[in-house]
Amino acid sequence: MSSSNKLNRRHFLQATSAAAATGVFVGSSSLSRGQDSPNERPVFATIGLRNQGWTITDKSTKFADFAAFADVDANVLGAINEKLEKKTGKKADGYKDYREVLDRDDIDAVMIAAPDHWHTKISVEAMLAGKDVYCEKPLTLTIDEGKLIEKIVKQTGRVFQVGTMQRTECDHRFLKAIALIRNGRIGEIKKVTCGINGATGSPVIPAIDVPEGLDWDRWLGPAPKVPYRALPEMRKGYGGGVPLFTNCHYAWRNWYEYSGGQMNDWGAHHVDIATWALGASDTGPSKITPVSYSLPVKYENGYPTVSDQYNSPTNFEIHVNMPGDIPLIITSEGDNGILFEGTKGRFFVNRGKLTGKPVEELESNPLPEDAVEEVYGGPVSENHTANFIAAMGARKQPISDVWSHNRMLETCHLANISIRLGRELNWDPTKREIIGDEQANAFLSRVNRKGYETRM
Repeated sequence: MSSSNKLNRRHFLQATSAAAATGVFVGSSSLSRGQDSPNERPVFATIGLRNQGWTITDKSTKFADFAAFADVDANVLGAINEKLEKKTGKKADGYKDYREVLDRDDIDAVMIAAPDHWHTKISVEAMLAGKDVYCEKPLTLTIDEGKLIEKIVKQTGRVFQVGTMQRTECDHRFLKAIALIRNGRIGEIKKVTCGINGATGSPVIPAIDVPEGLDWDRWLGPAPKVPYRALPEMRKGYGGGVPLFTNCHYAWRNWYEYSGGQMNDWGAHHVDIATWALGASDTGPSKITPVSYSLPVKYENGYPTVSDQYNSPTNFEIHVNMPGDIPLIITSEGDNGILFEGTKGRFFVNRGKLTGKPVEELESNPLPEDAVEEVYGGPVSENHTANFIAAMGARKQPISDVWSHNRMLETCHLANISIRLGRELNWDPTKREIIGDEQANAFLSRVNRKGYETRM
């Protein structure tokens, strides 16, 4: 196993593709014990099971065995365990308290899909418990949380994959988009626009009794203690089976207390690809300007003045000065996706299409055979989980590492701070602090509620 620890990034990603093709992996615990057992599958646990929690679990059963689940809602825990049994023939052990999962020696890695305000606490404690981590995006609720996670990854040597799956999946069209740029097909980049959709506000949402089976205090966790709120109308489609208007399941993304709205939801995907394409994954912006925005409730000093309605932005246009003074526009208008504009042309990419003259010209002037692999660093993995598990085997960081993710997410966090305060922010990407604005810098961190501090 010592030779695998010396794999460079290309070789490790080649191992990813081979592993994904064969379904053969080595669990991290067996690596740490010095064993070489090619038939041993890693043992996973999922913490936070609703919607994306099941999605990442479902696609990972091909590569890993799930021994434990944790969720503060007994109804969700039971329903997802039924799904797992139907698919694999075996249920996982269920827990309300994720710490019981972390105390188990047989768990190699945890997959975290709890709401954003829980990500850092669970991630840090999982790494300190000796687990590798796959955590959904956006990774953090604040910029300082990102710095803490980086510190613990470095301290523990754990493998950490962030769930920005556009780097691996979606038919690799985002990788092809970056390959077009790196091969000069649009010349010098002059502007990038990320369309990430707007949102809607809500009616006044009354405080009501907590649904049976939900531990509301533990769902809130590090966030402030507030009443459970919901209206009777139910959500349909993806995220269905819960109230359409609530401060809990699914709709929590519309509250700054638990998330960052669309800026940190779709923004964490598209700003990630834009930052990668600009070669800015180890630095950051210099200025963030809120050109226009709408908030669904009144704000004072950066905080909403009411607590019974959604409070994240509904519409916005943010101008970001990226390295080389290349403008990055984050907007709620237009198509969801990324428009790259250069001196020689432009093209648009999202999860459904890759269009524009430079794309059409590929028919007569294709990219080099290895262009996409050059972007990825080697053969592209079957999916995000395959990349994570191969990284566990190689004891290397995966394609969506915490450092590049945090640098990108800083742009989204800063955009939200600029909206909340209604002013331009100047950012020092080296010191990772806002220049000359004490009030704005106070938004780089939050204090966890007493009793839910991170265990260190």
